[in-house]
Amino acid sequence: MPEITRLPADASAQTVATTLLNEGGAIVESAIPETLLETVLADFQGPFDEQGHKFANDFNGYKTRRLGAVLGFSRASADILGHPLVMGVADLVLKRHCKTYRIGSSTAIEIHPGEKAQQLHRDDDFYPIRIPGVEFQFSAMVALTDFNEQNGATRVVPGSQDLRPFDAVSEDDITQASMSRGSILFYLGSTIHAGGANQSDAVRTGLITTYSLGWLRQEENQYLAVPRDMADSYPEPIRRLMGYAAHGRYLGVYPGDPDGYWFDS
Repeated sequence: MPEITRLPADASAQTVATTLLNEGGAIVESAIPETLLETVLADFQGPFDEQGHKFANDFNGYKTRRLGAVLGFSRASADILGHPLVMGVADLVLKRHCKTYRIGSSTAIEIHPGEKAQQLHRDDDFYPIRIPGVEFQFSAMVALTDFNEQNGATRVVPGSQDLRPFDAVSEDDITQASMSRGSILFYLGSTIHAGGANQSDAVRTGLITTYSLGWLRQEENQYLAVPRDMADSYPEPIRRLMGYAAHGRYLGVYPGDPDGYWFDS
């Protein structure tokens, strides 16, 4: 069975980015502090109970609860979405093909006991084209609880950023991203993966955020999904991650953006 390269919490962004691009995925162990994990989990619990079922379908599963646009539910989650290591990796992976990058989506996921394994997929397949040599996005899955083979750790096909067809993937090509809470699984948008089956008696909870090229349409519409007054209350780097920023001088401009050129005529 293939392995996902594991790196220590003090690994450099360059090491993580190089591993990610070469292998399609990487795990950085114990990167998020316990206190932050506890705060974010507590923030999510009420919303999970109230509306986590809304995403239930054949693809997401019927024993899995989800929350989208998590900045609308948890202010503390901004410290995960904007984590310095993640931003460093984003700089190295995405800025090869863009001037700025943005949150594509941010989703909290609870996989409950009895859930089946998710269908294998690529996250960036919803874009209608591919550009050879260009990665449209990558994902950072933070384990809010321990991930293991029994409770549904993410299934990953290392090396599948080579765009092999799904019918060429065998069970021998798949590994599971077992990791302790606070660890981060990085994987490319072109890497084949899926949620695992939860055969345990405990819930597996993760927070996954995709970071996409700044000139692409975001998967989640952050401007409508997160109330404007809440978006305005976040620090400038987080607002820009949400998409409140031009890409270069001419794409997505608006009055007051220091990087964009606003046409007055």
